[in-house]
Amino acid sequence: MTMAPYMRLRQICLVAPQLAPVVADIAGIMGLDVCYRDGNVAKYGLENALLPVDTILLEVVAPFKGGTTAGRFIEKTGGRGGYMAIFCCNDPDERGRNANAMGVRTANVIDHAPYHGVQLHPRDCRAAFIEFNHTKGSDDILGPYPPAGPDWQKFIRKDVTLALTGVEMQSPDPRGLAEHWGKIIGVAPCGDAELKMPNAAFRFVRGASEIMSALEFQVADVASVLHAAKAKGLAVAGNEFLLGGVTFRVS
Repeated sequence: MTMAPYMRLRQICLVAPQLAPVVADIAGIMGLDVCYRDGNVAKYGLENALLPVDTILLEVVAPFKGGTTAGRFIEKTGGRGGYMAIFCCNDPDERGRNANAMGVRTANVIDHAPYHGVQLHPRDCRAAFIEFNHTKGSDDILGPYPPAGPDWQKFIRKDVTLALTGVEMQSPDPRGLAEHWGKIIGVAPCGDAELKMPNAAFRFVRGASEIMSALEFQVADVASVLHAAKAKGLAVAGNEFLLGGVTFRVS
């Protein structure tokens, strides 16, 4: 029995020079709870924490030793830009083969049954890593998702942040990047350089370099979130502030 094709945003990964302060700021300002810290990432020289935003996971990784891909990413970008966009789909291997046929290399295959993930090379993806994954038996969006730990669903909070609704990508050629990501992901761009998933939209805007530049959140009370960001010493401009290398934009 083959399952119906689907493609959803599952996780956004940010990279930080130090884990604790960034995770504390995200948790405190956005009213989110850490559901899991994955010991498996230590072999890559990283530590991490995951916080659910409804059914999308927000992950922060930080290198704790030299020579890591994440550390090189921070050096190359000056710490600006999101690290990874992670999608769950029915067939990650097929999506990986389609990407390879476009000249986008596979960087890493992760096989921890029941979870299977294919990571694509950020240089070929442009702007950030793209990962496709599938967890056997978890087509329910609230079902098992091993990277987020055994009971991630219990950590979902809706009192402050309701949803992660959008991801902003910057490029000198936003339409070109939108078309490139659209081909990799298998979603045709609509309107003015936008890729719509069932649970979030990727918007491509003009900017000096190719980065994942902003995350957009729907919150219960914009003023109180901005007040919390100011109280943590972050520079708030309009309805946004910089945290974990990206702009958090709240509405």
